[in-house]
Amino acid sequence: MAGCVYEDLLLQPAWVLGLLALGVIAVLKPVLIFLRWVYITFLRPGKNLKKYGSWAIVTGPTDGIGKAFAFQLARKGLNLILVGRNPDKLKEVSDSITQKFGGKIQIKNVVVDFSGDIDGGVKKIQEVIDSLDVGLLINNVGVSYPYARFFHEVDEELLKNLIKINIEGTTKVTQAVIPGMLKRKKGAIVNIGSGAATVIPSDPLYAVYAGTKAYIDQFSRCLFVEYKKNGIDVQCQVPLYVATKMASIRRASLVVPSTDGYARAAMRWIGYEPRCTPYWPHSVIWTLVYMLPESFVDAYRLNFSLGVRKRGQLKDSRKKE
Repeated sequence: MAGCVYEDLLLQPAWVLGLLALGVIAVLKPVLIFLRWVYITFLRPGKNLKKYGSWAIVTGPTDGIGKAFAFQLARKGLNLILVGRNPDKLKEVSDSITQKFGGKIQIKNVVVDFSGDIDGGVKKIQEVIDSLDVGLLINNVGVSYPYARFFHEVDEELLKNLIKINIEGTTKVTQAVIPGMLKRKKGAIVNIGSGAATVIPSDPLYAVYAGTKAYIDQFSRCLFVEYKKNGIDVQCQVPLYVATKMASIRRASLVVPSTDGYARAAMRWIGYEPRCTPYWPHSVIWTLVYMLPESFVDAYRLNFSLGVRKRGQLKDSRKKE
């Protein structure tokens, strides 16, 4: 019987066989995509990050995702260079890491105000890393709006900080670190992007922030292509909402991870795809968003941001009373 079916198929015109092949591909493709997602998300092992080098740099490590990354990297046995603007908070984080992991981890603190003299700060970083085997850079430092606002409501100070910290800071720290990686022919750079720039079609009332993160996404992709042949893996990680002060979210949930939950997931992705969403519920949301009409998502985001703006303005007015 099976032989007869096979012979009947062979007797069909070429165009019928072509349609059948396309049908099989159409059915199998989503199945293969799903299986690949399962493997990458849950089964693929993380890379041995110490192979990149014995030192890692983390910018913005005193709170949120940056702080969680610092602890996760220390857990992996990497020495740390913590770069932030507040010396007291840097000391607090480094002391906490030392207390948790003992003297096995070396830590160097570098005070840099990314809203101030970036060139001077980058020079400090260069002086510290000059003789060190720096294999990993986590570009986490960044700022957002205090709350949603129309573009014409963005004041000069906020506009300057968004561009200077999110774009110039990340760019110049990366430029300072890459020469050493090129010399050693190995390294990994992780730039923290945002779903505001890549997952949703637009992020109204956060226009400048979303624009700076779109720069980070494209900057990372270009560097990935430029330096892959030199043994340097560049990646833009794209989280959605994480329970941080920046996001004004206090409680973690299934779809909003804690900073530790995000960082644990993120560690397994370093060195692989040029763009990724490490926390698996975020990748599911990303897929669902792509299935919706852009006009629907735009309308939802605008209405959501208007609500955030209203609550923020109310909070400001109470402070002035």
